[in-house]
Amino acid sequence: MPDLTPQVSNRLRRIQNALGVEADGLLGPETLTALEKKLKVKVTPANASLECSGKSLDLIVRCEITSPQVYERLYRRPAWPGGESGVTIGIGYDLGYATREQVEADWGPHLEQPDREALRGVIGVKGAVAKQLARNISKVLMPLAAAEHVFYTRTLPRYGRMTREVFPGVQDLPPDAQGALLSLVFNRGDDVRATEPRRREMLEIRNLLKGGARSLGDIAALVESMVRLWPTVAGLRDRRIKEAAMIRGARRAYQKDEIVVV
Repeated sequence: MPDLTPQVSNRLRRIQNALGVEADGLLGPETLTALEKKLKVKVTPANASLECSGKSLDLIVRCEITSPQVYERLYRRPAWPGGESGVTIGIGYDLGYATREQVEADWGPHLEQPDREALRGVIGVKGAVAKQLARNISKVLMPLAAAEHVFYTRTLPRYGRMTREVFPGVQDLPPDAQGALLSLVFNRGDDVRATEPRRREMLEIRNLLKGGARSLGDIAALVESMVRLWPTVAGLRDRRIKEAAMIRGARRAYQKDEIVVV
């Protein structure tokens, strides 16, 4: 930004005085935030997709690894969650649905070359074959610090973009609701085919948001309806119920420091 002229700096100081912030004549974060509140607009980075609450992102982490202690015991090594999943590492990072380029970019800075080579053999592999291969790479260890770094800096931004593509208009919902729908896409992916009965609710949510509807109750009811898909899988049923509850209660007051730009 070019240096401000004395005239512009003086005008900016008068504006800052009116806003109740330090009148230093500089257009810094404090002044911008005060202007955003005054004008009732939000200015986020150009590459940001969502503004989620920390509470909603914590929900994703808890659903994936439960706690740091459980992570160390169960998820530090590659594992196969079941079904059509691939080998999963870190915090819900499914190698069955990743590309070699993604894995190298995401995990390259955190793993030694032999471990990266071991992971290459399971990229794109899903189902029963992935289950077998997971045993072959059980010596690869994913430190929790590395898993958290990849999750927050690499995985979440990717799924944030995916969530906006799946649910156009999601960015206009309150932060809890944005994060809950991010959790849904993180868990179920981006398939909203009209011909797939198991995707009925996701398609209906997409149509609601695409049509401009913002009824949190209707969206929550559709998320909750998905429990029909897993009559015997308590973990997934519980996850949908928690996501739905978070969406229903999303119209609340948020503190500035609890919003995470994804």
